[in-house]
Amino acid sequence: MGDDDELHSVPAMRGDAARKILSVVALAIGLLGHAPPARAATVFKIGTLAPGDSPWGKEFKRLAADISGDTNGELELDFQWNGQAGDEVLMVQKIRAGQLDAAAITALGLAQTGVTDVLLFQLPGLFTTWAKLDAARETLKAEFDHMFEAKGFTVLGWGDVGAAKTMTAGFEVHHPVDLKGKGVFFLPGDPIGPRVYSAIGGITPHSLGVAEILPALSNGSVNEVVAPALVAEQLQWASRITHINTETLAFAIGAVIASTPRVQALPPKLKEVMARRGRESSERLTRLVRNLDAQAFARMKAKKTAYANSEAERAEWRDLFVHVCRQLRGTVFSAEMFDKVVRLADNPMVPKD
Repeated sequence: MGDDDELHSVPAMRGDAARKILSVVALAIGLLGHAPPARAATVFKIGTLAPGDSPWGKEFKRLAADISGDTNGELELDFQWNGQAGDEVLMVQKIRAGQLDAAAITALGLAQTGVTDVLLFQLPGLFTTWAKLDAARETLKAEFDHMFEAKGFTVLGWGDVGAAKTMTAGFEVHHPVDLKGKGVFFLPGDPIGPRVYSAIGGITPHSLGVAEILPALSNGSVNEVVAPALVAEQLQWASRITHINTETLAFAIGAVIASTPRVQALPPKLKEVMARRGRESSERLTRLVRNLDAQAFARMKAKKTAYANSEAERAEWRDLFVHVCRQLRGTVFSAEMFDKVVRLADNPMVPKD
Protein backbone atom coordinates (compact mmCIF):
# COMPACT_ATOMS: atom_id res chain seq x y z
CA MET A 1 0.00 0.00 0.00
CA GLY A 2 1.38 3.40 -0.94
CA ASP A 3 1.52 6.55 1.08
CA ASP A 4 -1.53 8.02 -0.70
CA ASP A 5 -3.61 4.90 0.05
CA GLU A 6 -2.66 5.11 3.72
CA LEU A 7 -3.58 8.77 3.86
CA HIS A 8 -7.00 8.07 2.29
CA SER A 9 -7.75 5.15 4.65
CA VAL A 10 -7.36 7.19 7.84
CA PRO A 11 -10.42 9.42 7.31
CA ALA A 12 -12.49 6.35 6.40
CA MET A 13 -11.54 4.59 9.63
CA ARG A 14 -12.28 7.70 11.61
CA GLY A 15 -15.68 8.00 9.94
CA ASP A 16 -16.61 4.40 10.82
CA ALA A 17 -15.54 4.95 14.42
CA ALA A 18 -17.53 8.15 14.61
CA ARG A 19 -20.65 6.44 13.27
CA LYS A 20 -20.29 3.67 15.87
CA ILE A 21 -19.92 6.20 18.67
CA LEU A 22 -22.97 8.12 17.46
CA SER A 23 -24.96 4.88 17.34
CA VAL A 24 -24.00 4.03 20.93
CA VAL A 25 -24.92 7.55 22.09
CA ALA A 26 -28.27 7.38 20.30
CA LEU A 27 -29.00 4.00 21.85
CA ALA A 28 -28.11 5.32 25.29
CA ILE A 29 -30.38 8.33 24.82
CA GLY A 30 -33.19 6.05 23.71
CA LEU A 31 -32.76 3.82 26.73
CA LEU A 32 -32.71 6.80 29.07
CA GLY A 33 -35.85 8.12 27.48
CA HIS A 34 -37.66 4.87 28.25
CA ALA A 35 -36.18 4.34 31.74
CA PRO A 36 -38.78 4.24 34.53
CA PRO A 37 -38.96 7.54 36.46
CA ALA A 38 -37.76 7.63 40.06
CA ARG A 39 -40.57 6.74 42.45
CA ALA A 40 -41.92 9.85 44.16
CA ALA A 41 -42.05 9.73 47.94
CA THR A 42 -45.40 9.14 49.61
CA VAL A 43 -45.75 11.72 52.38
CA PHE A 44 -47.95 11.08 55.42
CA LYS A 45 -48.97 14.32 57.16
CA ILE A 46 -49.39 13.70 60.89
CA GLY A 47 -50.74 16.16 63.43
CA THR A 48 -49.81 16.22 67.13
CA LEU A 49 -50.03 18.53 70.12
CA ALA A 50 -46.59 17.37 71.24
CA PRO A 51 -43.62 19.74 70.91
CA GLY A 52 -40.90 18.46 68.61
CA ASP A 53 -38.34 18.39 71.42
CA SER A 54 -40.60 16.53 73.88
CA PRO A 55 -40.16 12.81 74.62
CA TRP A 56 -43.04 12.08 72.25
CA GLY A 57 -41.58 14.36 69.59
CA LYS A 58 -38.16 12.73 69.77
CA GLU A 59 -39.67 9.27 69.41
CA PHE A 60 -41.83 10.36 66.48
CA LYS A 61 -38.72 11.75 64.77
CA ARG A 62 -37.01 8.40 65.26
CA LEU A 63 -40.07 6.64 63.84
CA ALA A 64 -39.99 8.89 60.78
CA ALA A 65 -36.28 8.22 60.25
CA ASP A 66 -36.77 4.45 60.60
CA ILE A 67 -39.62 4.36 58.10
CA SER A 68 -37.76 6.55 55.63
CA GLY A 69 -34.66 4.36 55.92
CA ASP A 70 -36.55 1.08 55.57
CA THR A 71 -38.34 2.28 52.44
CA ASN A 72 -35.39 4.12 50.84
CA GLY A 73 -37.32 7.35 51.13
CA GLU A 74 -40.47 6.03 49.46
CA LEU A 75 -42.52 6.74 52.59
CA GLU A 76 -41.93 9.90 54.61
CA LEU A 77 -43.70 11.09 57.78
CA ASP A 78 -44.28 14.84 58.04
CA PHE A 79 -45.19 15.73 61.64
CA GLN A 80 -46.93 19.01 62.39
CA TRP A 81 -45.86 19.83 65.96
CA ASN A 82 -47.34 21.92 68.76
CA GLY A 83 -50.92 21.76 67.52
CA GLN A 84 -50.06 23.38 64.17
CA ALA A 85 -52.80 21.20 62.67
CA GLY A 86 -55.29 22.37 65.31
CA ASP A 87 -56.59 20.78 68.49
CA GLU A 88 -57.46 17.10 68.60
CA VAL A 89 -61.07 17.66 67.58
CA LEU A 90 -59.93 19.53 64.48
CA MET A 91 -57.20 17.00 63.68
CA VAL A 92 -59.75 14.18 63.51
CA GLN A 93 -61.96 16.34 61.29
CA LYS A 94 -58.99 17.01 59.01
CA ILE A 95 -58.28 13.28 58.68
CA ARG A 96 -61.88 12.74 57.62
CA ALA A 97 -61.58 15.58 55.09
CA GLY A 98 -58.28 14.30 53.67
CA GLN A 99 -56.31 17.32 54.91
CA LEU A 100 -54.32 15.15 57.32
CA ASP A 101 -53.32 11.52 56.94
CA ALA A 102 -52.87 10.69 60.62
CA ALA A 103 -52.65 12.11 64.13
CA ALA A 104 -50.98 11.26 67.42
CA ILE A 105 -53.72 12.00 69.95
CA THR A 106 -54.95 11.31 73.46
CA ALA A 107 -58.01 9.23 74.33
CA LEU A 108 -60.11 12.38 74.12
CA GLY A 109 -59.02 12.85 70.52
CA LEU A 110 -59.66 9.18 69.79
CA ALA A 111 -63.22 9.62 71.05
CA GLN A 112 -63.80 12.24 68.33
CA THR A 113 -63.74 9.41 65.79
CA GLY A 114 -67.05 8.22 67.22
CA VAL A 115 -65.44 5.47 69.30
CA THR A 116 -66.27 7.09 72.64
CA ASP A 117 -65.88 3.76 74.45
CA VAL A 118 -62.11 4.29 74.32
CA LEU A 119 -62.52 6.81 77.15
CA LEU A 120 -63.47 3.93 79.43
CA PHE A 121 -59.76 3.17 79.82
CA GLN A 122 -59.22 6.44 81.65
CA LEU A 123 -62.39 6.75 83.71
CA PRO A 124 -61.49 8.48 86.99
CA GLY A 125 -60.86 6.02 89.78
CA LEU A 126 -61.39 2.87 87.68
CA PHE A 127 -57.92 1.42 87.01
CA THR A 128 -55.55 1.20 89.96
CA THR A 129 -52.36 0.17 88.12
CA TRP A 130 -50.79 0.37 84.67
CA ALA A 131 -50.64 -3.43 84.65
CA LYS A 132 -54.41 -3.76 84.96
CA LEU A 133 -54.94 -1.18 82.22
CA ASP A 134 -52.46 -2.99 79.96
CA ALA A 135 -54.25 -6.29 80.45
CA ALA A 136 -57.66 -4.79 79.69
CA ARG A 137 -56.43 -2.90 76.64
CA GLU A 138 -54.71 -5.99 75.23
CA THR A 139 -57.79 -8.15 75.85
CA LEU A 140 -60.03 -5.69 74.01
CA LYS A 141 -57.53 -4.59 71.34
CA ALA A 142 -59.12 -6.51 68.46
CA GLU A 143 -62.59 -5.19 69.32
CA PHE A 144 -61.39 -1.60 69.46
CA ASP A 145 -59.38 -1.97 66.24
CA HIS A 146 -62.59 -3.16 64.55
CA MET A 147 -64.59 -0.22 65.97
CA PHE A 148 -62.03 2.29 64.69
CA GLU A 149 -61.91 0.58 61.27
CA ALA A 150 -65.70 0.85 61.06
CA LYS A 151 -65.33 4.62 61.50
CA GLY A 152 -62.62 4.85 58.81
CA PHE A 153 -59.55 4.93 61.06
CA THR A 154 -56.62 2.55 61.59
CA VAL A 155 -54.71 2.38 64.88
CA LEU A 156 -51.00 2.43 64.03
CA GLY A 157 -49.91 2.14 67.65
CA TRP A 158 -51.22 2.66 71.17
CA GLY A 159 -49.36 4.87 73.61
CA ASP A 160 -49.48 6.41 77.07
CA VAL A 161 -49.62 9.97 78.33
CA GLY A 162 -49.05 9.38 82.04
CA ALA A 163 -50.64 8.95 85.47
CA ALA A 164 -52.96 11.91 85.99
CA LYS A 165 -52.79 13.81 89.28
CA THR A 166 -54.83 16.70 90.68
CA MET A 167 -52.66 19.83 90.67
CA THR A 168 -53.66 23.22 91.98
CA ALA A 169 -52.41 26.75 92.56
CA GLY A 170 -52.88 27.95 96.12
CA PHE A 171 -55.04 25.25 97.73
CA GLU A 172 -55.46 21.53 98.41
CA VAL A 173 -58.30 19.34 97.16
CA HIS A 174 -59.43 16.73 99.68
CA HIS A 175 -63.18 16.70 99.09
CA PRO A 176 -65.20 17.23 95.90
CA VAL A 177 -66.72 20.39 97.44
CA ASP A 178 -63.21 21.88 97.66
CA LEU A 179 -63.55 22.63 93.95
CA LYS A 180 -66.62 24.83 94.40
CA GLY A 181 -65.91 28.35 93.24
CA LYS A 182 -62.52 27.39 91.85
CA GLY A 183 -61.20 27.96 88.32
CA VAL A 184 -61.58 24.58 86.61
CA PHE A 185 -61.77 23.63 82.94
CA PHE A 186 -62.49 20.79 80.55
CA LEU A 187 -61.13 20.16 77.07
CA PRO A 188 -63.46 20.54 74.06
CA GLY A 189 -65.19 17.25 73.31
CA ASP A 190 -64.74 15.85 76.84
CA PRO A 191 -67.98 14.13 77.92
CA ILE A 192 -66.78 13.18 81.43
CA GLY A 193 -65.39 16.34 83.05
CA PRO A 194 -68.58 18.43 82.73
CA ARG A 195 -70.62 15.58 84.28
CA VAL A 196 -68.25 15.39 87.25
CA TYR A 197 -68.40 19.15 87.87
CA SER A 198 -72.17 19.15 87.47
CA ALA A 199 -72.52 16.35 90.01
CA ILE A 200 -70.46 18.35 92.53
CA GLY A 201 -72.44 21.54 91.91
CA GLY A 202 -71.45 25.15 92.45
CA ILE A 203 -68.82 25.00 89.70
CA THR A 204 -68.67 26.86 86.39
CA PRO A 205 -65.97 25.17 84.32
CA HIS A 206 -64.23 26.80 81.35
CA SER A 207 -63.94 25.01 78.00
CA LEU A 208 -60.30 25.47 77.02
CA GLY A 209 -58.00 24.12 74.34
CA VAL A 210 -54.56 22.89 75.38
CA ALA A 211 -52.86 26.06 74.12
CA GLU A 212 -55.15 28.19 76.31
CA ILE A 213 -54.37 26.47 79.60
CA LEU A 214 -50.99 28.05 80.38
CA PRO A 215 -52.29 31.63 79.86
CA ALA A 216 -55.32 30.78 82.04
CA LEU A 217 -53.06 29.44 84.80
CA SER A 218 -50.92 32.56 84.49
CA ASN A 219 -53.81 35.01 84.83
CA GLY A 220 -55.53 33.01 87.56
CA SER A 221 -58.75 32.21 85.72
CA VAL A 222 -57.78 28.53 86.07
CA ASN A 223 -56.20 27.18 89.24
CA GLU A 224 -56.81 23.42 88.99
CA VAL A 225 -55.41 20.95 86.46
CA VAL A 226 -55.78 17.17 86.26
CA ALA A 227 -52.85 15.88 84.21
CA PRO A 228 -49.77 13.65 84.30
CA ALA A 229 -46.72 15.30 85.84
CA LEU A 230 -44.74 14.82 82.61
CA VAL A 231 -47.37 16.72 80.62
CA ALA A 232 -47.44 19.50 83.22
CA GLU A 233 -43.69 19.90 82.90
CA GLN A 234 -43.53 19.70 79.11
CA LEU A 235 -46.32 22.27 78.65
CA GLN A 236 -44.92 24.51 81.43
CA TRP A 237 -48.03 24.21 83.60
CA ALA A 238 -45.89 22.98 86.50
CA SER A 239 -44.38 26.45 86.88
CA ARG A 240 -47.81 27.75 87.98
CA ILE A 241 -48.64 24.84 90.30
CA THR A 242 -48.13 24.98 94.10
CA HIS A 243 -49.91 21.80 95.32
CA ILE A 244 -50.10 18.24 94.00
CA ASN A 245 -52.28 15.37 95.20
CA THR A 246 -50.30 12.12 95.20
CA GLU A 247 -53.36 10.02 94.29
CA THR A 248 -53.54 8.85 90.66
CA LEU A 249 -56.93 9.93 89.40
CA ALA A 250 -56.67 8.09 86.07
CA PHE A 251 -54.15 6.66 83.62
CA ALA A 252 -54.14 8.80 80.50
CA ILE A 253 -53.61 7.02 77.18
CA GLY A 254 -53.51 7.79 73.47
CA ALA A 255 -52.69 6.36 70.06
CA VAL A 256 -51.54 7.20 66.55
CA ILE A 257 -54.45 6.79 64.17
CA ALA A 258 -54.53 7.14 60.39
CA SER A 259 -57.07 7.33 57.62
CA THR A 260 -57.91 3.73 56.71
CA PRO A 261 -58.35 4.49 52.98
CA ARG A 262 -54.96 6.23 52.99
CA VAL A 263 -53.27 3.26 54.67
CA GLN A 264 -54.96 0.73 52.40
CA ALA A 265 -53.77 2.66 49.34
CA LEU A 266 -50.13 2.07 50.28
CA PRO A 267 -48.19 -0.66 48.44
CA PRO A 268 -47.91 -3.82 50.59
CA LYS A 269 -44.23 -3.20 51.32
CA LEU A 270 -44.82 0.30 52.67
CA LYS A 271 -47.87 -0.84 54.64
CA GLU A 272 -45.82 -3.59 56.31
CA VAL A 273 -43.03 -1.19 57.26
CA MET A 274 -45.47 1.33 58.73
CA ALA A 275 -47.25 -1.35 60.79
CA ARG A 276 -44.03 -2.92 62.07
CA ARG A 277 -42.27 0.32 62.91
CA GLY A 278 -45.46 1.68 64.49
CA ARG A 279 -45.60 -1.28 66.89
CA GLU A 280 -41.93 -0.87 67.79
CA SER A 281 -42.38 2.85 68.42
CA SER A 282 -45.44 2.20 70.59
CA GLU A 283 -43.51 -0.26 72.76
CA ARG A 284 -40.60 2.15 73.18
CA LEU A 285 -42.92 5.01 74.11
CA THR A 286 -44.73 2.90 76.69
CA ARG A 287 -41.50 2.21 78.55
CA LEU A 288 -40.12 5.72 78.09
CA VAL A 289 -43.19 7.75 79.01
CA ARG A 290 -44.03 5.80 82.15
CA ASN A 291 -40.47 6.13 83.40
CA LEU A 292 -40.23 9.84 82.58
CA ASP A 293 -43.66 10.53 84.08
CA ALA A 294 -42.61 8.86 87.34
CA GLN A 295 -39.46 11.00 87.38
CA ALA A 296 -41.47 14.16 86.71
CA PHE A 297 -43.86 13.29 89.54
CA ALA A 298 -40.92 12.81 91.91
CA ARG A 299 -39.57 16.26 90.96
CA MET A 300 -42.95 17.90 91.49
CA LYS A 301 -43.41 16.19 94.87
CA ALA A 302 -40.04 17.57 95.96
CA LYS A 303 -40.82 21.12 94.82
CA LYS A 304 -44.54 21.45 95.54
CA THR A 305 -46.76 20.87 98.54
CA ALA A 306 -47.62 17.18 98.17
CA TYR A 307 -50.50 15.56 100.06
CA ALA A 308 -52.65 12.42 100.01
CA ASN A 309 -56.32 11.78 100.72
CA SER A 310 -57.55 9.90 103.75
CA GLU A 311 -59.56 6.73 103.31
CA ALA A 312 -62.76 8.62 104.08
CA GLU A 313 -61.89 11.24 101.44
CA ARG A 314 -61.16 8.52 98.89
CA ALA A 315 -64.61 7.10 99.58
CA GLU A 316 -66.20 10.50 98.82
CA TRP A 317 -64.47 10.65 95.44
CA ARG A 318 -65.25 7.02 94.69
CA ASP A 319 -68.97 7.58 95.35
CA LEU A 320 -68.91 10.64 93.07
CA PHE A 321 -67.22 8.76 90.23
CA VAL A 322 -69.52 5.76 90.53
CA HIS A 323 -72.52 8.10 90.37
CA VAL A 324 -71.19 9.79 87.22
CA CYS A 325 -70.22 6.48 85.59
CA ARG A 326 -73.73 5.14 86.02
CA GLN A 327 -74.99 8.22 84.16
CA LEU A 328 -72.54 7.58 81.32
CA ARG A 329 -73.30 3.85 80.97
CA GLY A 330 -75.68 3.34 78.07
CA THR A 331 -75.41 6.99 76.96
CA VAL A 332 -71.83 8.07 76.27
CA PHE A 333 -70.59 4.48 76.64
CA SER A 334 -72.19 1.32 75.32
CA ALA A 335 -73.49 -0.73 78.24
CA GLU A 336 -71.81 -3.89 76.93
CA MET A 337 -68.31 -2.39 76.63
CA PHE A 338 -68.71 -0.46 79.87
CA ASP A 339 -69.39 -3.71 81.73
CA LYS A 340 -66.45 -5.46 80.04
CA VAL A 341 -63.97 -2.74 80.99
CA VAL A 342 -65.23 -2.49 84.56
CA ARG A 343 -64.85 -6.27 84.99
CA LEU A 344 -61.34 -6.22 83.52
CA ALA A 345 -60.32 -3.29 85.75
CA ASP A 346 -60.92 -5.60 88.70
CA ASN A 347 -61.29 -2.71 91.12
CA PRO A 348 -62.97 -4.01 94.30
CA MET A 349 -64.18 -0.50 95.12
CA VAL A 350 -66.18 -0.13 91.88
CA PRO A 351 -69.55 -1.93 91.51
CA LYS A 352 -69.64 -4.25 88.48
CA ASP A 353 -73.37 -3.98 87.85
